[in-house]
Amino acid sequence: MHISNLKLWNFRRFGSDGSIDLDKPDLDLNFIKGLNVLIGENDSGKTAIIDALKFVLKTHSYEYWRVEDKDFYKSANRFRIEIILTDFNPDEAKHFTEWLGWSGNGETAQPYLKLNYDVRRHDKKILPSDVKAGVDEDGYLLTAEAKEYLKATYLKPLRDAENELIAKRNSRLSQILLGDTAFKGKEKDHELVKIFHQLSDHLQKYFQGEFEIRKQTKTGEEQIYKPQEGKEIKNKIDGYIKSFYGIQYETDLSASSNDIKSILEKLTLFLKNETNPGLGTLNRLFMAAELLHLNKTNWSGMRLGLVEELEAHLHPQAQMQVIEALQKQTAIQLILTTHSPNLASKLNLGSLIICNNGQAFPMGSEHTKLDSSQYTFLEKFLDTTKANLFFAKGVILVEGWAEELLIPSLAKSIGIDLTEKGVSVVNLGSTAFNHYVNIFLRKAGPDMKIPVSLITDADIRTYERTKDPAGEYIYSKRDEATVVAETGQKIKELESKSEKNVRYFVAPKWTLEYSLFHSTSLTGVFQAAAKSIHTGTDWETNFETALAEKLINKGLNKTEIAYYMANAIDKDMYESSSGKKPAKEIVINPDDATDGINYLLKAIKHASGS
Repeated sequence: MHISNLKLWNFRRFGSDGSIDLDKPDLDLNFIKGLNVLIGENDSGKTAIIDALKFVLKTHSYEYWRVEDKDFYKSANRFRIEIILTDFNPDEAKHFTEWLGWSGNGETAQPYLKLNYDVRRHDKKILPSDVKAGVDEDGYLLTAEAKEYLKATYLKPLRDAENELIAKRNSRLSQILLGDTAFKGKEKDHELVKIFHQLSDHLQKYFQGEFEIRKQTKTGEEQIYKPQEGKEIKNKIDGYIKSFYGIQYETDLSASSNDIKSILEKLTLFLKNETNPGLGTLNRLFMAAELLHLNKTNWSGMRLGLVEELEAHLHPQAQMQVIEALQKQTAIQLILTTHSPNLASKLNLGSLIICNNGQAFPMGSEHTKLDSSQYTFLEKFLDTTKANLFFAKGVILVEGWAEELLIPSLAKSIGIDLTEKGVSVVNLGSTAFNHYVNIFLRKAGPDMKIPVSLITDADIRTYERTKDPAGEYIYSKRDEATVVAETGQKIKELESKSEKNVRYFVAPKWTLEYSLFHSTSLTGVFQAAAKSIHTGTDWETNFETALAEKLINKGLNKTEIAYYMANAIDKDMYESSSGKKPAKEIVINPDDATDGINYLLKAIKHASGS
């Protein structure tokens, strides 16, 4: 069995004003059987989803969670959590017979279990409530035995792996081992109990001075001697005891472990030949132990692992190793949270769930507009840098380095700090926008609200290259009316692909660089950059023709020019704001629709919600 669906009403950030409508949950989230990874910006609801599952299912670590006022959405006086479990085998289903519902008809009918946790408060007092199950709205109370089969394994975000793995009373390691078939049901007659009985006998003899140690001498003879240090210690304690109680009293020392639980509590798990292991090593050891527990045999209950901040204490390479291993765990269900682009870039896209704006969006093929070829493309080319888009409040997709370098400085020049706004500028290194755009578009509602700007060139040449009678290349302007018509048609075609939160912003002139040249605010900086970087080019005769020649022949160093311009804009802003000069020299008017960079500014404003 596994969790297939979670619904929330007025639980933390997932809520709405007014009374609860059971037909309209505030979150309706589907999970897959294997690995599910919740990603998104801070406070997007990842932890709320994990906590909702814990409230209903409880955990094997026997931690107690109490409902608090912060668990209610705003001033709501009721919240509700519903979980649907499906994919039961007969051994699992038998624990919940009286609460099961059925979907489908006849031989194809499949059992499901609906759990609900409905909590109310009145006059600032939270009323007692319990988890119920059944197909109707209210359900019926579960027995304590049934609840045992629903418990999940939970690893908290700031987990103290070392403390969980060391020998101590009720250690998590002992709980894990006790659940394994190697120890379960053998509390008194396990081989380890016999070993500890022998140890206890040896300890008693040691403190009585009767423990024999056999050694061979240099001549090969066996020598037996009985160390007396233990007896001397015992005699000293006995002397004090006789003075406290009476001469007839004496002490005895023994190992008290006479059952498997107390023996296992004395075990510590560590990595062989690893001295003083760090937090990352201990964290992986802890997860390995929990996987043993989740995969134990002869268990017909829930096999669910909840892990918050999987990347805790793990360097990027270790993160990659761990997530690859977890993706192979097909017999259990894992629901994880992460803030790591490294992990997001390594995952199968169908395992991701993006949390954003009070909703959660699974990335499986039944939910997004991505086709099978796009899933294949993204799983090969979605590297760590591009995976930043999963954690952003807004996204700007660009073709190359020039836009990536220039856009943050342009944004600051009009008073928008993309970092503060949580906007990621993602350099695709190509025009393969469609592969990424459909991540943010859904086959059915609710729709994503993350604003996405796609910045691209029209790529309609203003100049053409021909040969003169001598066979030399000449560069001349094309017919202006033709260029305007073709450019307008291309812009219309691209902008028509805009859909909901995803919008295209197209350069009004040929390329980014040609538009910068025609920008009323940046043409001077652009020309200075080109002249500084391409010192061997004749820019003075006709700058525009020289630029066109380099664009056609792909000889323009676009990245260096963008870097030069970004530095110039940043320096100008800094010097004017710090009083080193009276005013800015580079003045960009974000409302000037005639400026050649207006499309960039519009893209910035859309992605940042400004």
